[in-house]
Amino acid sequence: MKMPNLPMLKRFASQTKWSILVLPWLVAGCVTPVDYGKIPHADYVAPDRCNPSAAAVVDGNDKPFFFVTSRLPNCLSEDISLLHHRADQVRYGRFAGPRDVKRGSKKPTNTIPLALAHPQNWWKSLDDQMVAADGRVLLYVHGYRETFYTSSRDTAQIARLTGFAGPIIQYSWPSQGALLKYPVDESNMYWDERNFRKFLMQLAQLPSTKEIVLLSHSLGARLVLPSLEYVDRNVSNGDSSVISNIILASPDVDTQDFERDIAEEILSDRRVRNDRRITVYASIKDRALSLSNDFHGYPRLGYPRCFDPFEAADLRANNRPERCYAAHPEYTEEIDKTALTIVDTSATSRGRTGHSNYLLSAPVCRDFVAVVNGDRMPEGRKATHLDHVFILPPVPKGEKPDHLALCRRTE
Repeated sequence: MKMPNLPMLKRFASQTKWSILVLPWLVAGCVTPVDYGKIPHADYVAPDRCNPSAAAVVDGNDKPFFFVTSRLPNCLSEDISLLHHRADQVRYGRFAGPRDVKRGSKKPTNTIPLALAHPQNWWKSLDDQMVAADGRVLLYVHGYRETFYTSSRDTAQIARLTGFAGPIIQYSWPSQGALLKYPVDESNMYWDERNFRKFLMQLAQLPSTKEIVLLSHSLGARLVLPSLEYVDRNVSNGDSSVISNIILASPDVDTQDFERDIAEEILSDRRVRNDRRITVYASIKDRALSLSNDFHGYPRLGYPRCFDPFEAADLRANNRPERCYAAHPEYTEEIDKTALTIVDTSATSRGRTGHSNYLLSAPVCRDFVAVVNGDRMPEGRKATHLDHVFILPPVPKGEKPDHLALCRRTE
Protein backbone atom coordinates (compact mmCIF):
# COMPACT_ATOMS: atom_id res chain seq x y z
CA MET A 1 0.00 0.00 0.00
CA LYS A 2 1.38 3.39 -0.98
CA MET A 3 1.84 5.71 1.98
CA PRO A 4 0.14 9.12 1.67
CA ASN A 5 2.24 12.24 1.24
CA LEU A 6 2.46 13.65 4.80
CA PRO A 7 3.05 17.34 3.88
CA MET A 8 0.16 17.15 1.43
CA LEU A 9 -2.12 15.67 4.11
CA LYS A 10 -1.14 18.40 6.55
CA ARG A 11 -1.88 21.10 3.99
CA PHE A 12 -5.21 19.47 3.11
CA ALA A 13 -6.16 19.28 6.79
CA SER A 14 -5.23 22.91 7.31
CA GLN A 15 -7.16 24.07 4.25
CA THR A 16 -10.15 21.91 5.23
CA LYS A 17 -10.13 23.39 8.72
CA TRP A 18 -10.13 26.92 7.35
CA SER A 19 -12.77 26.05 4.78
CA ILE A 20 -15.06 24.79 7.55
CA LEU A 21 -14.44 27.97 9.54
CA VAL A 22 -14.91 30.31 6.61
CA LEU A 23 -18.11 28.73 5.25
CA PRO A 24 -20.48 30.26 7.82
CA TRP A 25 -18.51 33.52 7.56
CA LEU A 26 -19.12 33.70 3.82
CA VAL A 27 -22.74 32.55 4.01
CA ALA A 28 -23.61 34.96 6.80
CA GLY A 29 -21.78 37.81 5.10
CA CYS A 30 -23.63 37.20 1.85
CA VAL A 31 -27.15 36.78 3.19
CA THR A 32 -27.27 39.13 6.17
CA PRO A 33 -28.82 42.41 4.98
CA VAL A 34 -27.31 45.78 5.84
CA ASP A 35 -29.24 47.35 8.69
CA TYR A 36 -30.35 50.74 7.37
CA GLY A 37 -31.49 51.78 10.85
CA LYS A 38 -34.67 53.28 12.24
CA ILE A 39 -33.73 56.92 11.65
CA PRO A 40 -33.81 58.46 8.15
CA HIS A 41 -30.26 59.23 7.14
CA ALA A 42 -31.16 62.82 6.24
CA ASP A 43 -32.10 63.39 9.90
CA TYR A 44 -28.62 62.40 11.09
CA VAL A 45 -27.00 65.22 9.10
CA ALA A 46 -29.69 67.89 9.54
CA PRO A 47 -28.18 69.68 12.61
CA ASP A 48 -25.97 72.68 11.91
CA ARG A 49 -22.89 71.07 13.43
CA CYS A 50 -23.02 68.48 10.65
CA ASN A 51 -22.76 71.36 8.16
CA PRO A 52 -20.18 73.76 9.64
CA SER A 53 -19.85 77.20 8.12
CA ALA A 54 -16.60 78.83 7.04
CA ALA A 55 -16.76 80.91 10.22
CA ALA A 56 -16.53 77.82 12.43
CA VAL A 57 -12.97 77.07 13.54
CA VAL A 58 -11.74 73.72 14.88
CA ASP A 59 -9.09 73.71 17.61
CA GLY A 60 -6.15 71.97 15.93
CA ASN A 61 -4.22 71.71 19.21
CA ASP A 62 -7.03 69.73 20.81
CA LYS A 63 -7.66 67.64 17.67
CA PRO A 64 -4.30 67.33 15.90
CA PHE A 65 -5.18 64.76 13.21
CA PHE A 66 -7.08 65.29 9.97
CA PHE A 67 -9.77 63.04 8.54
CA VAL A 68 -11.72 62.75 5.31
CA THR A 69 -14.72 60.45 5.31
CA SER A 70 -17.56 59.07 3.24
CA ARG A 71 -19.17 57.62 6.38
CA LEU A 72 -22.54 58.98 7.47
CA PRO A 73 -22.13 61.26 10.50
CA ASN A 74 -24.54 61.12 13.40
CA CYS A 75 -25.06 64.68 14.62
CA LEU A 76 -28.10 63.82 16.73
CA SER A 77 -26.13 62.37 19.64
CA GLU A 78 -24.33 64.38 22.33
CA ASP A 79 -21.00 63.76 20.57
CA ILE A 80 -20.73 63.52 16.78
CA SER A 81 -19.95 60.01 15.63
CA LEU A 82 -19.34 58.39 12.25
CA LEU A 83 -21.53 55.44 11.36
CA HIS A 84 -20.98 52.48 9.01
CA HIS A 85 -23.47 53.75 6.41
CA ARG A 86 -22.57 55.50 3.17
CA ALA A 87 -22.91 59.28 3.31
CA ASP A 88 -24.46 61.67 0.81
CA GLN A 89 -21.14 63.53 0.43
CA VAL A 90 -17.52 63.50 1.50
CA ARG A 91 -16.89 65.39 4.73
CA TYR A 92 -13.78 66.79 6.41
CA GLY A 93 -12.77 67.11 10.03
CA ARG A 94 -10.22 66.88 12.82
CA PHE A 95 -9.85 64.31 15.58
CA ALA A 96 -7.71 63.26 18.52
CA GLY A 97 -6.54 59.88 19.74
CA PRO A 98 -8.64 57.78 22.15
CA ARG A 99 -9.63 59.50 25.39
CA ASP A 100 -11.58 58.51 28.48
CA VAL A 101 -14.63 60.75 28.77
CA LYS A 102 -16.64 60.77 32.00
CA ARG A 103 -20.25 61.94 32.10
CA GLY A 104 -21.95 62.23 35.44
CA SER A 105 -21.85 59.13 37.61
CA LYS A 106 -21.25 56.77 34.69
CA LYS A 107 -17.92 55.02 34.14
CA PRO A 108 -15.49 56.77 31.76
CA THR A 109 -16.03 55.87 28.11
CA ASN A 110 -13.13 55.45 25.71
CA THR A 111 -13.96 57.59 22.71
CA ILE A 112 -12.52 59.51 19.75
CA PRO A 113 -13.06 63.29 20.02
CA LEU A 114 -13.87 64.69 16.58
CA ALA A 115 -15.28 67.77 14.91
CA LEU A 116 -16.43 68.34 11.36
CA ALA A 117 -14.89 71.26 9.49
CA HIS A 118 -15.78 73.41 6.52
CA PRO A 119 -13.77 72.14 3.52
CA GLN A 120 -12.19 75.55 2.90
CA ASN A 121 -10.92 75.78 6.48
CA TRP A 122 -9.79 72.17 6.46
CA TRP A 123 -7.65 72.59 3.36
CA LYS A 124 -6.22 75.87 4.68
CA SER A 125 -5.19 74.25 7.98
CA LEU A 126 -3.68 71.30 6.14
CA ASP A 127 -1.77 73.61 3.81
CA ASP A 128 -0.34 75.59 6.74
CA GLN A 129 0.92 72.44 8.45
CA MET A 130 2.41 71.05 5.25
CA VAL A 131 4.34 74.27 4.59
CA ALA A 132 5.78 74.05 8.11
CA ALA A 133 6.79 70.41 7.45
CA ASP A 134 8.51 71.00 4.08
CA GLY A 135 5.51 69.69 2.18
CA ARG A 136 5.38 66.20 3.72
CA VAL A 137 2.08 64.53 4.58
CA LEU A 138 1.09 61.00 5.59
CA LEU A 139 -2.21 59.63 4.28
CA TYR A 140 -3.56 56.47 5.93
CA VAL A 141 -6.33 54.29 4.45
CA HIS A 142 -7.68 51.54 6.70
CA GLY A 143 -8.88 48.09 5.72
CA TYR A 144 -11.70 45.64 6.36
CA ARG A 145 -13.60 45.32 9.63
CA GLU A 146 -12.85 48.81 10.94
CA THR A 147 -14.95 51.39 12.72
CA PHE A 148 -13.98 55.05 12.88
CA TYR A 149 -12.88 54.39 16.46
CA THR A 150 -10.53 51.52 15.60
CA SER A 151 -9.00 53.19 12.53
CA SER A 152 -8.52 56.46 14.45
CA ARG A 153 -6.85 54.54 17.27
CA ASP A 154 -4.47 53.02 14.71
CA THR A 155 -3.84 56.44 13.15
CA ALA A 156 -2.84 57.84 16.54
CA GLN A 157 -0.53 54.86 17.06
CA ILE A 158 1.07 55.40 13.65
CA ALA A 159 1.74 59.02 14.65
CA ARG A 160 3.34 58.02 17.97
CA LEU A 161 5.32 55.17 16.41
CA THR A 162 6.76 57.04 13.44
CA GLY A 163 7.14 60.49 14.94
CA PHE A 164 6.03 61.83 11.57
CA ALA A 165 6.60 65.59 11.59
CA GLY A 166 4.01 66.57 8.99
CA PRO A 167 0.22 66.39 9.11
CA ILE A 168 -1.41 62.96 9.24
CA ILE A 169 -4.68 62.32 7.41
CA GLN A 170 -6.98 59.37 7.90
CA TYR A 171 -9.30 58.52 5.00
CA SER A 172 -12.24 56.65 6.50
CA TRP A 173 -14.55 54.73 4.16
CA PRO A 174 -17.71 52.95 5.40
CA SER A 175 -16.34 49.63 6.58
CA GLN A 176 -18.92 47.82 8.68
CA GLY A 177 -16.51 46.95 11.48
CA ALA A 178 -17.93 43.43 11.63
CA LEU A 179 -16.38 40.01 10.99
CA LEU A 180 -19.31 38.76 8.90
CA LYS A 181 -19.56 41.82 6.65
CA TYR A 182 -16.59 41.29 4.34
CA PRO A 183 -18.74 41.30 1.16
CA VAL A 184 -20.39 44.54 2.30
CA ASP A 185 -17.00 46.08 2.97
CA GLU A 186 -15.87 45.11 -0.53
CA SER A 187 -18.96 46.74 -2.02
CA ASN A 188 -18.50 49.95 -0.03
CA MET A 189 -14.80 50.08 -0.85
CA TYR A 190 -15.50 49.90 -4.60
CA TRP A 191 -18.36 52.40 -4.24
CA ASP A 192 -15.97 54.86 -2.57
CA GLU A 193 -13.24 54.74 -5.20
CA ARG A 194 -14.56 57.82 -7.01
CA ASN A 195 -14.56 59.84 -3.77
CA PHE A 196 -11.08 58.76 -2.79
CA ARG A 197 -9.46 59.36 -6.15
CA LYS A 198 -10.90 62.90 -6.30
CA PHE A 199 -9.48 63.63 -2.87
CA LEU A 200 -6.09 62.12 -3.73
CA MET A 201 -5.98 64.17 -6.92
CA GLN A 202 -6.65 67.37 -4.99
CA LEU A 203 -4.03 66.54 -2.37
CA ALA A 204 -1.40 65.72 -5.00
CA GLN A 205 -2.01 69.02 -6.80
CA LEU A 206 -1.88 71.20 -3.69
CA PRO A 207 1.00 73.67 -4.26
CA SER A 208 2.49 72.95 -0.84
CA THR A 209 2.58 69.16 -1.39
CA LYS A 210 6.11 67.90 -1.90
CA GLU A 211 5.87 64.31 -0.64
CA ILE A 212 2.89 62.08 0.14
CA VAL A 213 3.59 58.99 2.20
CA LEU A 214 0.62 56.81 1.22
CA LEU A 215 -0.09 53.99 3.68
CA SER A 216 -2.84 51.41 3.33
CA HIS A 217 -3.77 48.33 5.31
CA SER A 218 -5.51 45.17 4.10
CA LEU A 219 -8.54 45.89 1.87
CA GLY A 220 -7.59 49.56 1.81
CA ALA A 221 -4.90 48.72 -0.77
CA ARG A 222 -7.66 47.88 -3.24
CA LEU A 223 -9.01 51.38 -2.82
CA VAL A 224 -5.60 53.04 -3.00
CA LEU A 225 -3.96 51.37 -6.01
CA PRO A 226 -6.57 51.99 -8.75
CA SER A 227 -7.11 55.51 -7.42
CA LEU A 228 -3.38 56.19 -7.60
CA GLU A 229 -3.33 54.82 -11.13
CA TYR A 230 -6.18 57.20 -12.01
CA VAL A 231 -4.33 60.19 -10.54
CA ASP A 232 -1.18 59.21 -12.45
CA ARG A 233 -3.12 59.33 -15.72
CA ASN A 234 -5.15 62.46 -15.05
CA VAL A 235 -3.22 64.87 -12.84
CA SER A 236 -3.30 68.27 -14.53
CA ASN A 237 0.40 69.08 -14.26
CA GLY A 238 1.36 65.70 -15.70
CA ASP A 239 3.49 64.74 -12.70
CA SER A 240 2.15 62.81 -9.73
CA SER A 241 5.56 61.80 -8.38
CA VAL A 242 4.83 63.67 -5.13
CA ILE A 243 3.01 60.43 -4.22
CA SER A 244 6.38 58.83 -3.80
CA ASN A 245 6.48 56.52 -0.78
CA ILE A 246 3.69 53.91 -0.99
CA ILE A 247 3.40 51.36 1.81
CA LEU A 248 1.03 48.39 1.56
CA ALA A 249 0.63 46.58 4.87
CA SER A 250 -0.93 43.11 4.48
CA PRO A 251 -2.52 44.10 1.14
CA ASP A 252 -5.68 42.18 0.22
CA VAL A 253 -4.95 42.57 -3.49
CA ASP A 254 -4.85 40.01 -6.31
CA THR A 255 -1.15 39.38 -6.89
CA GLN A 256 -1.48 38.71 -10.62
CA ASP A 257 -3.61 41.81 -11.11
CA PHE A 258 -0.96 43.84 -9.30
CA GLU A 259 1.82 42.44 -11.47
CA ARG A 260 0.01 42.78 -14.79
CA ASP A 261 -1.90 46.04 -14.55
CA ILE A 262 -1.26 48.08 -11.45
CA ALA A 263 2.52 47.90 -11.01
CA GLU A 264 3.16 48.67 -14.68
CA GLU A 265 1.37 52.03 -14.48
CA ILE A 266 2.18 53.07 -10.92
CA LEU A 267 5.81 51.97 -11.12
CA SER A 268 6.53 53.27 -14.58
CA ASP A 269 10.12 54.08 -15.56
CA ARG A 270 9.58 57.85 -15.22
CA ARG A 271 7.91 57.67 -11.83
CA VAL A 272 10.52 55.33 -10.36
CA ARG A 273 13.24 57.70 -11.57
CA ASN A 274 11.36 60.43 -9.68
CA ASP A 275 11.67 58.33 -6.49
CA ARG A 276 8.33 56.49 -6.61
CA ARG A 277 8.53 53.14 -4.78
CA ILE A 278 6.26 50.59 -3.14
CA THR A 279 6.99 48.60 0.02
CA VAL A 280 4.81 45.55 0.73
CA TYR A 281 4.60 43.84 4.12
CA ALA A 282 3.54 40.21 3.66
CA SER A 283 3.22 37.12 5.87
CA ILE A 284 2.44 33.46 5.27
CA LYS A 285 0.95 33.43 8.79
CA ASP A 286 -1.68 36.02 7.91
CA ARG A 287 -4.92 34.16 8.66
CA ALA A 288 -7.15 36.96 7.39
CA LEU A 289 -5.50 36.90 3.97
CA SER A 290 -5.51 33.11 3.99
CA LEU A 291 -9.31 33.28 4.15
CA SER A 292 -9.36 35.96 1.45
CA ASN A 293 -7.16 33.74 -0.70
CA ASP A 294 -9.66 30.88 -0.32
CA PHE A 295 -12.62 33.20 -0.89
CA HIS A 296 -11.26 34.76 -4.09
CA GLY A 297 -9.48 31.66 -5.40
CA TYR A 298 -6.28 33.51 -6.34
CA PRO A 299 -3.18 34.64 -4.41
CA ARG A 300 -3.16 37.81 -2.30
CA LEU A 301 -0.25 40.23 -2.55
CA GLY A 302 0.22 40.18 1.23
CA TYR A 303 -0.01 36.39 1.54
CA PRO A 304 2.84 34.67 -0.35
CA ARG A 305 1.35 31.21 -0.72
CA CYS A 306 2.33 29.56 -4.00
CA PHE A 307 -0.51 29.24 -6.48
CA ASP A 308 1.60 27.23 -8.91
CA PRO A 309 2.35 23.76 -7.45
CA PHE A 310 5.34 23.34 -9.78
CA GLU A 311 6.87 26.59 -8.51
CA ALA A 312 6.34 25.38 -4.94
CA ALA A 313 8.01 22.05 -5.79
CA ASP A 314 11.01 23.85 -7.29
CA LEU A 315 11.42 25.96 -4.16
CA ARG A 316 11.19 22.89 -1.96
CA ALA A 317 13.74 21.06 -4.10
CA ASN A 318 16.14 23.96 -3.59
CA ASN A 319 15.67 23.98 0.18
CA ARG A 320 13.73 27.24 0.11
CA PRO A 321 10.46 28.13 1.84
CA GLU A 322 7.42 27.55 -0.34
CA ARG A 323 6.61 31.23 -0.69
CA CYS A 324 5.83 33.00 -3.94
CA TYR A 325 5.95 36.77 -4.26
CA ALA A 326 4.93 39.38 -6.80
CA ALA A 327 7.66 39.88 -9.38
CA HIS A 328 9.71 43.04 -9.62
CA PRO A 329 8.82 45.04 -12.78
CA GLU A 330 11.33 44.09 -15.48
CA TYR A 331 11.33 47.49 -17.15
CA THR A 332 12.89 49.11 -14.04
CA GLU A 333 15.98 46.89 -14.05
CA GLU A 334 18.08 49.55 -15.79
CA ILE A 335 17.27 52.08 -13.08
CA ASP A 336 19.54 52.13 -10.07
CA LYS A 337 16.52 52.24 -7.76
CA THR A 338 14.26 49.50 -6.42
CA ALA A 339 10.69 50.07 -7.52
CA LEU A 340 9.12 47.28 -5.46
CA THR A 341 10.32 45.90 -2.14
CA ILE A 342 8.57 43.02 -0.37
CA VAL A 343 9.29 42.44 3.32
CA ASP A 344 8.30 38.99 4.59
CA THR A 345 7.28 39.28 8.25
CA SER A 346 6.25 35.63 8.74
CA ALA A 347 8.98 34.87 11.28
CA THR A 348 8.07 37.89 13.40
CA SER A 349 4.28 37.59 13.16
CA ARG A 350 2.19 38.47 16.22
CA GLY A 351 -1.46 38.71 17.16
CA ARG A 352 -4.36 36.31 16.69
CA THR A 353 -4.49 36.76 12.92
CA GLY A 354 -0.99 37.98 11.99
CA HIS A 355 -2.71 40.64 9.91
CA SER A 356 -1.30 43.80 11.55
CA ASN A 357 2.36 42.99 12.17
CA TYR A 358 3.42 46.54 11.31
CA LEU A 359 1.66 47.74 14.48
CA LEU A 360 2.17 44.72 16.75
CA SER A 361 5.63 43.19 16.19
CA ALA A 362 8.70 45.09 17.37
CA PRO A 363 10.97 44.07 14.43
CA VAL A 364 8.29 44.99 11.91
CA CYS A 365 7.51 48.26 13.69
CA ARG A 366 11.18 49.25 13.51
CA ASP A 367 11.32 48.47 9.80
CA PHE A 368 8.04 50.29 9.17
CA VAL A 369 9.24 53.45 10.94
CA ALA A 370 12.40 53.49 8.85
CA VAL A 371 10.44 53.11 5.60
CA VAL A 372 8.02 55.90 6.51
CA ASN A 373 10.99 58.16 7.13
CA GLY A 374 12.53 57.40 3.74
CA ASP A 375 15.04 54.62 4.47
CA ARG A 376 15.20 52.29 1.47
CA MET A 377 17.20 49.54 3.21
CA PRO A 378 16.59 49.47 6.97
CA GLU A 379 18.87 47.41 9.18
CA GLY A 380 17.71 43.97 10.26
CA ARG A 381 16.48 42.64 6.90
CA LYS A 382 17.82 39.39 5.52
CA ALA A 383 18.28 39.00 1.76
CA THR A 384 16.64 36.18 -0.20
CA HIS A 385 17.23 34.59 -3.60
CA LEU A 386 15.10 37.42 -5.04
CA ASP A 387 16.71 40.87 -5.15
CA HIS A 388 13.51 42.68 -4.17
CA VAL A 389 12.36 40.34 -1.37
CA PHE A 390 13.69 40.46 2.19
CA ILE A 391 12.88 38.53 5.36
CA LEU A 392 12.74 39.86 8.89
CA PRO A 393 14.37 37.07 10.94
CA PRO A 394 12.80 35.85 14.19
CA VAL A 395 13.73 37.42 17.51
CA PRO A 396 16.84 35.62 18.84
CA LYS A 397 16.28 33.13 21.63
CA GLY A 398 16.61 34.72 25.03
CA GLU A 399 15.55 38.15 23.85
CA LYS A 400 12.12 39.36 24.91
CA PRO A 401 11.42 42.73 23.31
CA ASP A 402 8.62 44.83 24.76
CA HIS A 403 6.50 44.80 21.62
CA LEU A 404 3.85 47.10 23.08
CA ALA A 405 6.38 49.72 24.12
CA LEU A 406 8.45 49.51 20.93
CA CYS A 407 5.34 49.77 18.77
CA ARG A 408 4.00 52.51 21.05
CA ARG A 409 0.58 51.01 21.52
CA THR A 410 -0.09 53.42 24.40
CA GLU A 411 0.90 56.95 25.33
